Amino acid sequence: MSALVLGHKNPDTDSIVAAIAYAHVLNGRGIEATAVAQGEVAPETKFVLDKFKLQAPKVVSSVADKQVYLVDYSDLAQAPEDLGKATILGIVDHHKLGDVTTDTPLECWIQPVGCSNTIIKMVADYYKVAIPADIAGAMLCAILSDTVLFKSPTCTQQDKDAAQALAKIAGVSDLEALGMDMFKAKSNLDASPRDLIFRDFKDFDMGGKKIGIGQLELISLSMVSADLKAKLQAELAAVKAEGRHSSVLVLTDIMKEGSELLVASDDEDTIIKALGATKSDCMWLDGVMSRKKQVVPPLQAAFKA
Repeated sequence: MSALVLGHKNPDTDSIVAAIAYAHVLNGRGIEATAVAQGEVAPETKFVLDKFKLQAPKVVSSVADKQVYLVDYSDLAQAPEDLGKATILGIVDHHKLGDVTTDTPLECWIQPVGCSNTIIKMVADYYKVAIPADIAGAMLCAILSDTVLFKSPTCTQQDKDAAQALAKIAGVSDLEALGMDMFKAKSNLDASPRDLIFRDFKDFDMGGKKIGIGQLELISLSMVSADLKAKLQAELAAVKAEGRHSSVLVLTDIMKEGSELLVASDDEDTIIKALGATKSDCMWLDGVMSRKKQVVPPLQAAFKA
């Protein structure tokens, strides 16, 4: 039986490409594996797959009675609802350790780097599995995306080294140009407010409270009109009403290297204080680029208190 390799809900580029890349590495190790996804690809990811002529993984909603590898997450909130009925064979991730548990031993590759695909490059090197040019190009894009062209505080030297090695395999000489083309695709706002919020959205359990955090990365926040901002705020309140204590949207300005905060919460003041913002119509977080490193940890600390 072919094992399924799948990323988190509302998949971003790292999640989709990690599934494709790790399935390739597993097959190279003699382990039959197939990449799948928990959702359709976002505009940036579509750009990457089209550029390197790769097919998007099949979307699945159930993994019951399947063998699975998880990539780019280890939180139950980001997993299929019936993950407990599957056998987890392994995890590849670069986030905090989540609440997924297993009944049997498994293979884990978890590193504090900027991108899951950086780790997959390490695994491929360890097992001496060659990475083809098309997958290498997509992996490179995932690293450029997750590290925001190496500007994110999550970026490490391992990410930079992996990117350079993958660029050589893929025949890419200008990483910045590729990254900017990718971010232009990511900045596409031709979608409903709900779709924009859920383009890169994750739920977290923080002190027993369900906190949803979305991030929308744009080349410039000048693209977000006052009307669109109001619609995003209204939709964020609707998202909160779906059983969440709080819903947060981080609007990231890639070029300005900071983010604006939108909040719908039963305890708005706690969130604003935890993130170091000042309550206003424009809550700017200077230098905040990473949900993983700069948003989730302070919120978890605040809601544990």
